[in-house]
Amino acid sequence: MSASPLGRPLDRLGAPLQRLKRSRASLVGGIACGGGTGVLVLLLLGGPSLLHIAVALAIGAALGTWVRLADL
Repeated sequence: MSASPLGRPLDRLGAPLQRLKRSRASLVGGIACGGGTGVLVLLLLGGPSLLHIAVALAIGAALGTWVRLADL
């Protein structure tokens, strides 16, 4: 096989070598989606008991983190 002029042939298929910088909009979007989801889950679960608040916070935090990390 001949050498590729761009380096190894599979270099461009993987993640970039340098760290990606996420924008402030990604952070704001993650916080907004997480907060909104937490409020909606709390409303769907009914009354504001300690268990319902904990579940709403956990789901909101998970979704907010996912949105933040997925928004490249």
